[in-house]
Parts: sequence; structure tokens; C-alpha cells
Amino acid sequence: MPSEIRLAFAHPSERSMATAAPGPLDRISLRDHTVEVEIGAFQAERGTTQRICFNVVVEVAPLPKDLDDDVDRILSYDKVTEAIAHELAAERLNLLETLAERVAERILLEHQAVRAFVRIEKLDRGPGALGVEVVRSKDQISHLVDEEERPHPRLMYLSNDAIDSGNLTGWIDQMECRKRPLILCVGTHPLQVPTTGHKWTQRRIDLLAIEQNAWRLAAKDDRCVVVSTRTELDWAMKNGQICVWAPSKIVLDAVDGPSAPPSNSVALAAWFAATFEAGEMIVLGGDLPDNPGVPLRAVSVEQAQL
Repeated sequence: MPSEIRLAFAHPSERSMATAAPGPLDRISLRDHTVEVEIGAFQAERGTTQRICFNVVVEVAPLPKDLDDDVDRILSYDKVTEAIAHELAAERLNLLETLAERVAERILLEHQAVRAFVRIEKLDRGPGALGVEVVRSKDQISHLVDEEERPHPRLMYLSNDAIDSGNLTGWIDQMECRKRPLILCVGTHPLQVPTTGHKWTQRRIDLLAIEQNAWRLAAKDDRCVVVSTRTELDWAMKNGQICVWAPSKIVLDAVDGPSAPPSNSVALAAWFAATFEAGEMIVLGGDLPDNPGVPLRAVSVEQAQL
């Protein structure tokens, strides 16, 4: 077997040694760390878990001579497994490539880390192991994990009566004047929503009905922009943009998703507000759910004074 091919299938520790820059570097490794998670882009991979295996090598700066056997002064193995656990808990991912990239970046936040080799393999998708490997160094990372404190937005849930009200623009004006970023949430559109009698297909249809209503709201006020990802929402909040939440991606990718079905749209919006640690959520024209996890204030459409 040619050496290049042999090296490609060798453990990351061998690749690390073969591609190391001049000068001494130490290495720590994690071998055959297997976890069971939900991951994958195919519909057959949703709602079920599969085993994935991690092999990780981290090149680190040489240990100081006065280390004195102090565990707090080294890059611990726990930091590697914690990086894996953190990224698996953050959100459900479709691609191993994305997971590997994020794990490598989080490991490289450790000041001792110089370069990270992350190999991830799916063990249950075929007769062999299907995987990906990434190599990242500190000077290659375009962005490290953003540790800045996210703003705590204000959310406003709008019933269909509120969306169709002639006071809609005025309510948004009032909310926009507040210091916190504004995110608008809606329920399903006023038309009849198809029913399937099947839990998971109905969930998708109900989420799509909410997204259709989000676009209906956006058509009524040009300041409102429909967003569907955490990245878009984070950017919008930092830049003063008014968002209308399209829930499908965030709900379906959540590791700890909402217990309420999408048909209970106020409870769904409250779950979303809690994930952002929202300062407050105003419910304009809807009933408050039990145990929402975030401060809620109900306001009737007829007597709305925000």
C-alpha cells in the first residue's frame, strides 16, 4: 500500500508525527471514544441514535520544566472529552464534518493546544466505519468559539388577530424603541392545516404552517426579517434587526427540544425564549402556557398598551 494511503487510514497520531513542523511538540491522544447520539442528514437518521467513534490527537507546547507534577498546568484528557460533549449537547448536527470542525476549534481554545487532529466515524451505517478527519491549527482558525455574552432579547408573540390588526405597525414601533433586541413569534396561519394522524409528520406540517405565517407577517412590515438559524439570530440581535422566527431548523436540531407540540405555538415560543434567556416575552392575543420557563405577560389585542 502506498505510504500516503496507509497514512490516511492510520491513527491520527501517526499523521501528526508525519506532518509535524520542525521543533519539539508533545502530543496527547484519545482513542476509540464511542458515544451514541442522534446525527445525520438523512430522514432515516432522525429520531434515532447511532454510535460514533472519536479519535483525537492534540499537539501541545512542551511542558514547562517546573511542572512539578501539577495537573492544573497541563491540557487534560478531560478537556478533550468535554469539548466533544459540549458540541454534541449544543445542537443536533447533520454532518460529521461540522462536528469535527467544532470539536477541533473548542480544543484549540486551550492555550497549550497548537494543532488538533479529529477523526469521527459512524459505526452503524454500513459494513465498515464511515468517517471524516480534520486537522486544524490555531493560526488556521478563522473564528474561535464566541464566548461573548449574548444579549437577552425581548420576544413578542403575535396571534393572527394581532397580525391582521391595523395597530400592528404601532406595536412594533413601541417594541423597537426598547433597548433589547426584538424577536417576533407567531402561530400557525389562519387557513386549515392538513392533519396526518402521524406524530412526526404532523410535527413537520405544523412547523411549516408557523413558517408560512412568519412570511405573512414579514410582508406586512419591511423591518421584519424571517430567520431560521441561531447564527442568523445572533447576527441580527447584535445589529439591531427585527426578526421573525421560523422554527423548523432550531426545533428539529435541538438536543433538548420542546415538550409542547408546534400546535401549542405560545408554549413553543416560550421554549424558544427560554433558550435565549429572554428578559421577557409579551403574548399579544394568546393564552399563557403553564410553566413557561421565562417571564410572560399576556396582553389582549383590543386593549394592547405595550
